Amino acid sequence: MHTQPATDSSKPQAPPLLGHYINGDYRLGNGRRGPVYEPASGATSAELLYAGESEVAAALDAAATAFPEWAAQPPPRRAQVLFRYRELLLRERDALAALITREHGKTLDDARGELQRGIEVVEFACGIPHLLKGEFSDSVSSGIDSWSLRQPLGICVGITPFNFPAMVPLWMFPIAISCGNSFVLKPSEKDPSCPLRLAELLTEAGLPAGVFNVLNGDRQAVDALLAEPRVAAVSFVGSTVVAEQVYAEAGKRGKRVQALGGAKNHLAVMPDADIAAAADALMGAAYGSAGERCMSVSVALAVGTSAEPLVAALAERARTLRSGPGARPGTQMGPLVTAAHRARVLSYIEAGLAEGAHLVVDGRDARVPGHKGGFFLGACLFDQVSPTMRIYREEIFGPVLCVLRVADLDAAIALINRHEYGNAASLFTRSGAAARHFTRAVHVGMLGINVPIPVPMAFHSFGGWKRSLFGPLHVHGTDGVRFYTHLKTVSARWPETGGPAGPDFSLPA
Repeated sequence: MHTQPATDSSKPQAPPLLGHYINGDYRLGNGRRGPVYEPASGATSAELLYAGESEVAAALDAAATAFPEWAAQPPPRRAQVLFRYRELLLRERDALAALITREHGKTLDDARGELQRGIEVVEFACGIPHLLKGEFSDSVSSGIDSWSLRQPLGICVGITPFNFPAMVPLWMFPIAISCGNSFVLKPSEKDPSCPLRLAELLTEAGLPAGVFNVLNGDRQAVDALLAEPRVAAVSFVGSTVVAEQVYAEAGKRGKRVQALGGAKNHLAVMPDADIAAAADALMGAAYGSAGERCMSVSVALAVGTSAEPLVAALAERARTLRSGPGARPGTQMGPLVTAAHRARVLSYIEAGLAEGAHLVVDGRDARVPGHKGGFFLGACLFDQVSPTMRIYREEIFGPVLCVLRVADLDAAIALINRHEYGNAASLFTRSGAAARHFTRAVHVGMLGINVPIPVPMAFHSFGGWKRSLFGPLHVHGTDGVRFYTHLKTVSARWPETGGPAGPDFSLPA
């Protein structure tokens, strides 16, 4: 990646500068800048230049120039670029995972898993010649045939979060560009190195310059992209507050929008469940990636007599959870992404205590030898949580698991359905009848039965209900193809001897 030139090694080194990827090459610019941290140490690993008006204009100009020729390419030729891209991602998987771990903090195994789920979307997009096939109806009327085709929109924008710097962008742009669009990605300013490398690999795969561009920055860049008339569609993943703003601002300008917001994912444990297996599942789902996942389980619903053994099993495991730098072998949970985010999570723990929840396991004093400045927070487990408490109502996005005790399955379902978020929910049980009732009755977009994190595969679509998603279409899968294309339906007649005799002023019966 392009950074500032090397200097005399005998002098103190300034952090490298990271910029943007525009029209097939790196561009630094001269705008505002902000730090990129290494969460395990707290050190500044780079300085990121934020996009201003000139960088936004340059990226959009490049995307607009590249779009017509790229859209005109037959889908099989666009797929060939993605086939080559997949091979490059596999070749660079370990290096990309190291970039993610360095700037986000998650473990290397988790980073590799993130990349794998993104690569699966690239594999799905390689099938775009089939996915863009339309429908044909012979003889819909006398001598008239009708068929449909899908065509690209133009310039599409992706605004993505810090917690998945590879996977979430890969949910979006492979499908968008395989459909014939050009794309501008605005990733999180907290961990920009992996998205920049993803762009570089696209160029190596043979993608024409300008089809894919990366703009780094903050809200100023986002606002400029939302206001730009040439942008046809916006995909967003982040908090509900911002998702709603993006949906409103882009929507009122006539753009297509899919905006994925917050979550409060529940996992209900029935009395007949294997408690040890449920506790193991909850540990990974709640504390994996330090809880910084939109699919993290942050609420355990202990149904009936499952409560006491479940809380005991969770407490035993949480107290022995191994925190440390993500690159260290054996680490189960890395640091939070920034000191500011760690402070925010701590404020929720204080709020839970003030509202009367019982903090069974307190991870606030977690220390990692040799990493005094790191943004570490140990596993926290609350019991006796009520639905009125902030730690239940709001998304914490940290290693905090809340246990609510409920009388029966219907009470668990009612709690899930009353929550403003409807992203995901899971049920652990041995009862097929309970699982079927849960599946049909729960008002969320993604469900797991004895599966703690029910992320759909690439050939399905990812998205929630209620205030977890703004817009009618989910991400990737067939919904992704629908989102990134216009549907056009054609009706055609080829009369053998001229047109109909005289004008017809009525609809055909």
